[in-house]
Amino acid sequence: MTIGRTGPIETTRPLNERGRVNAAGKAAKPDVTVSISKEAFKKADWLNAIELVSAAPDVRTDRVAELKSKINDPAYINEILLNGTVDKVIDVLWPDGGDTLKL
Repeated sequence: MTIGRTGPIETTRPLNERGRVNAAGKAAKPDVTVSISKEAFKKADWLNAIELVSAAPDVRTDRVAELKSKINDPAYINEILLNGTVDKVIDVLWPDGGDTLKL
């Protein structure tokens, strides 16, 4: 494309397969194919998941209300619950069952 000092912009014209200039407005359309890699699909899935998680509320008020009602119920906290909680804490702090404390 060339621009003259005072003249209008002169556009270029596309070539056909023989190397000749096509008539204006009759540009040949190339065959275009697009392939998307598996990695791109995985990335799109991850981005979609991140978007869904970001849109979710930070606090589940229904679950908080349910837990508050359970804690306020004197029958909820019993020996079985306490023993189960202690077992889970021990499993987290000593995952191999050894003497080493994991913090």
